[in-house]
Amino acid sequence: MTAPEAGKTPPAQALEAARTLLSQLGIAPADLISDPIAVPTFADVIPRVRQTLSPGTLRTYNTHFLHLLEQWPHRRLDEPTKPELTAMAERLKAESVAKGSRHGRGTVENFVGALRCIYRYAEDQCWIRPADNPARRVAKPARRPGTRYAIPPNQLADIIRTAASSGNDPHLDCLILRLHTETACRRGGALALTPADLDPDQCLIRLHEKGETERWQPVSPTLMRHLLNHARERHAPQAGQLLRYRNGKPITKRRYDHLWARIGEDLPWVAVQGVTTHWLRHTTLTWVERHFGFAVARYFAGHDDKKAGSTVTYVKSNLLEIAAAVALMTGEPHPLVRAFQPNPFAIDASARYPSPEER
Repeated sequence: MTAPEAGKTPPAQALEAARTLLSQLGIAPADLISDPIAVPTFADVIPRVRQTLSPGTLRTYNTHFLHLLEQWPHRRLDEPTKPELTAMAERLKAESVAKGSRHGRGTVENFVGALRCIYRYAEDQCWIRPADNPARRVAKPARRPGTRYAIPPNQLADIIRTAASSGNDPHLDCLILRLHTETACRRGGALALTPADLDPDQCLIRLHEKGETERWQPVSPTLMRHLLNHARERHAPQAGQLLRYRNGKPITKRRYDHLWARIGEDLPWVAVQGVTTHWLRHTTLTWVERHFGFAVARYFAGHDDKKAGSTVTYVKSNLLEIAAAVALMTGEPHPLVRAFQPNPFAIDASARYPSPEER
């Protein structure tokens, strides 16, 4: 094929063939006339990515960031191939299993998530094209169905009784259990709670949970009273963390770990099943769904409506219905539901707070 003469436009058929070839190669026409992009190394990019992540996400991914920095600090992001990334994921999975993990699926899932986070940042900075992104082609392991279930009332009562009769701070432990059982909040929401998040007049607490979400959740007058007393007695600052040790130091997630380890010593089934605070969320939301329906349970859980379809927009619940559910569950009137009458079907075991004589 002869080259076109200078100054003449190539035939349309030739241009279309060239565009097709460039598309198959993943090359844009602008790439042929622009200077090549200097793709940074993992050591250059990872510190920048860390600055964009929330504390929780950083905790999840940082182990794998450190691994990449150890293995490939000076490799450019466009150098690793899909087979290399897959091999590294399999190696990390094997190491996780050797350390005691049952199957290592969580390790692989978090590693792939960390990779995609890095390469997504690189795409946003135009250092790498989506077609050249190897992390897009590394598959995450499919999540298996969860093994958590709603704890039966008698077993829940055993958990509360054990927490109230053991440990170095039964008052704190019972308050933690009551808070999670009554609100179905996540651990992060409880740890982020401050005295400023309490609305005693309406018996509402403001929860700050994952995804930077914020919502008001009704609580019983009993729980509100104990939260206020706890904040006052342990000198929690108005804008500081509410849940604290007797010495005034804020608790951390380690308190939760020690609590369930201690309960598991007295109740072997707790240790065998791996019961954690998140099981309380399952328990409460299951009860709410059975008694008040899916829409109320969804609102109670604080789930958004982004992937639930347009119907949810029309049938979504509201704060008054959540307050009614709390009133029925705890057997206590709620300020937002003045017409409530105590119901014999209320779950006493899940909401009962130990008296001072029992603590």
